[in-house]
Amino acid sequence: MSTLFEQRLKDVEADHFALLERKNHPVKEHNGIYQRYEHPVLTAAHTPLFWRYDLNEKSNPFLMERFGINGTFNAGAIKWNDKYVLVVRVEGNDRKSFFAIAESANGIDNFKFWDFPVDLPETNDPDTNVYDMRLTAHEDGWIYGIFCTERKDPAAASGDLSSAVAAAGIVRTKDLKHWERLPDLRSKSQQRNVVLHPEFVDGKYTLYTRPQDGFIDTGSGGGIGWGLVDSMENAIVYEERIINHRYYHTIKELKNGEGPAPIKTDKGWLHLAHGVRACAAGLRYVLYVYLTDLAAPEKLIAEPAGHLMAPMGEERVGDVSNVLFSNGWIADDDGTVYLYYASSDTRMHVAVSSVEKLLDYCLSTTGDGMRSKTSVETLVGIISKNLAQ
Repeated sequence: MSTLFEQRLKDVEADHFALLERKNHPVKEHNGIYQRYEHPVLTAAHTPLFWRYDLNEKSNPFLMERFGINGTFNAGAIKWNDKYVLVVRVEGNDRKSFFAIAESANGIDNFKFWDFPVDLPETNDPDTNVYDMRLTAHEDGWIYGIFCTERKDPAAASGDLSSAVAAAGIVRTKDLKHWERLPDLRSKSQQRNVVLHPEFVDGKYTLYTRPQDGFIDTGSGGGIGWGLVDSMENAIVYEERIINHRYYHTIKELKNGEGPAPIKTDKGWLHLAHGVRACAAGLRYVLYVYLTDLAAPEKLIAEPAGHLMAPMGEERVGDVSNVLFSNGWIADDDGTVYLYYASSDTRMHVAVSSVEKLLDYCLSTTGDGMRSKTSVETLVGIISKNLAQ
């Protein structure tokens, strides 16, 4: 007769195998811009059993979880050795996040985690929490990861255990296994969304930033910034220029931030970003795109009105509800774009589009006129054109 441990292990392993091998099917398109898929590509349940359980019957006779995983989300992405690779923010039940790598052969299902999480080096001022890594394969030959490093605010009042200070941590690698920690980015303000441009600009490294007055509040921060640095080994942004602004009564009224590194196209640099507004249900995070000039990446060319993607159905439910967030996408050589996004700080999804579609959407969709009247004028123009055909 099998023991309780043996029977439970058999059931747990069967469920886990079925989840990892489950095929992901496209759902019916609703807007022609991208294709959503039926299942998340990564959840807490996708993490290896040998992370979560002590698999020794003597020390864990009831086969209890010994290391609980709360969520897998906000992943950087890169094509590596012909695999679709995600550097995932994994959050334990203890609220601490860390990075782990999962890969898939086709980019839409059967993602499996590598055996060990990323062994991220610390600086002399240890991070309390790290999360949301953006990956950039830079023309200098390194793959850089820029992430948020969070520490307790040393100026917080006695008894205040919530106030934090954010900075942009920097690592680099050439094999995704060995990571070199560089000094944190220095700038005039707190930074939580920093992305490295993949090419030199005027011989300098270029960063997309999001200046903030505080850990949560953007305050006087006007939107997505642009700053040049001389060296990533000692990255200092002296001046930031806002290249994608926040505006009243828009999807990015409260704050916005660059997602992954932009994709280079023949019509410009294609950007993915998130926008945040306050509503009765709290903060609502959506995704939007914009296009900048190929020769002058800080120059805005086009930005469609409204969001590209917003939470739908079960995506709206999770640890931080009503949120979509992306810091990773992959453009294949054939122009297919795999857009990896997290829902409600809980799980990872994929949507598939193409460079051609996203450029058409960017360049042929009317921008935000900032008033109800202009929205009606745009709609009337579309209606009139269609009825005249």
